[in-house]
Amino acid sequence: MDPLKQALLQLGSPTGLALVLLGTTLGIFVGAIPGLTGTMLIALMLPLTFGVDPQYAMTLLISVYVGAISGGMITATLLRMPGTPASIITTLDGYPLARKGKPERALALGVMASFVGGMISWGLLVLLAKPVALLSTRFGPFEYFSLVLTALVLIASIGGKSLSRSLLAGMLGILASMPGIAAATGQARLTFGFTELNDGFHLLPVLIGLFAVNQIMRDIAGKNSTPEAIKLGERRHRWRWTDFKEHFANMIRSSFIGAWIGLLPGIGANIGSVAAYSVAKSTSKTPDKFGTGHEPGIVAAESANNATVGGALIPLIAMGLPGSVVEAILLGALVIHGLQPGPRLFSDSPGMVYTIMGAMFLANIVMVVIMSRSMRLLARLTEIPREYLLPVILTFCVIGSFALSNRLFDVWVMLAFGGLGFLLESWRIPLAPFVIGFVLGPIAEENLSAGLMSTNGDWSPIFTRPISLTLVLIAIGLLVLPLLRGRKKSTEASS
Repeated sequence: MDPLKQALLQLGSPTGLALVLLGTTLGIFVGAIPGLTGTMLIALMLPLTFGVDPQYAMTLLISVYVGAISGGMITATLLRMPGTPASIITTLDGYPLARKGKPERALALGVMASFVGGMISWGLLVLLAKPVALLSTRFGPFEYFSLVLTALVLIASIGGKSLSRSLLAGMLGILASMPGIAAATGQARLTFGFTELNDGFHLLPVLIGLFAVNQIMRDIAGKNSTPEAIKLGERRHRWRWTDFKEHFANMIRSSFIGAWIGLLPGIGANIGSVAAYSVAKSTSKTPDKFGTGHEPGIVAAESANNATVGGALIPLIAMGLPGSVVEAILLGALVIHGLQPGPRLFSDSPGMVYTIMGAMFLANIVMVVIMSRSMRLLARLTEIPREYLLPVILTFCVIGSFALSNRLFDVWVMLAFGGLGFLLESWRIPLAPFVIGFVLGPIAEENLSAGLMSTNGDWSPIFTRPISLTLVLIAIGLLVLPLLRGRKKSTEASS
């Protein structure tokens, strides 16, 4: 039977459709719970797929992936607690807009942007899998280092009005990422005798601490002027055609940025949303409104983080190269089922390629329906009295941190970073640049070390390779431009 026809028949069968519905729904609900992530759910469900038809197994896992990325926006908007790392940037404008009395508006824009971003990246996955995957193989370690350097400079434009505080937060994030095994020497550093630190601080406990535990501490301490549970009104949260036209350019641009970032291994959905958000802010006529509940900020973040799904699947299926933890689990699922990811997958198992593409398409459609229909049910989490809700959320946070590696150490890390986040926000130091520095620091170090070892310590390829040089110049421009703008404003004010 023709592989495409076979994939369509399997996806369109009652079993295939049920798996898409189940996976997407579970992903949305788990992604919406602080402390639990789609990564954990996929890892837990992988053993359940043993002995199952490989195409059905991947249908379920891809659906969970799509649902979890989208579900994280719910608590990010209503509770300022991102359900997934990809929703960190959504909190910057989603939560302030919800506090202004427009939670339905914030959620509707998020769902619209999520759907558009997912469908655009699906189109890129279908049309550009082979050529774009081949293009990404031209990136060497110096190109990746320059790319990460550019992303690190972007932190100056996302963390708030103070450039110095944003850069300080980014440097603190890089410092927090340094404990563990050094990429260059292979020796432990800054572990202070704790063997658990040989792997460094894991991202999940750090994120849970900074955003969820920190928020709980602020609620308990009464730091929030109104520790209210943001409720949805009686109106149904749906977008209008005028919203689509108004945000069309932003959604298209952010979706392509997210898909491209997702294509690059090791970057991830959280970085895709950072890049899209930064571009949206830098090109806006009212950049000062970003971070205050500005609608384009929500649209940019949600379009990009959902678009990274399709982008990340391109190197996975075309080269066997996972771009993040989720893709690494999906790679393991393919291997467990006797498949060889990479160019051979297109020739040996074309039906699996079509199944992955089809599952992503159906999951995005199911996602927009489920999100629109069940938003009110999920939002009812915020109607629970805080004295009951906070212990439940803290319990999920502890479970999520402990279940990552079955170590009590990760729970202590979560609590420590919760206290750190509390202090940073009390000193008006933004958290988003801290997270970006924490995520990107090790990637920059690893690629720079690999490049220098391949050239016997020669730094010149950073500036002699065309792609690397272009990225470095972009980074310099991004750093200098805000300084020039600030000097110009101060000169005009003094005159």
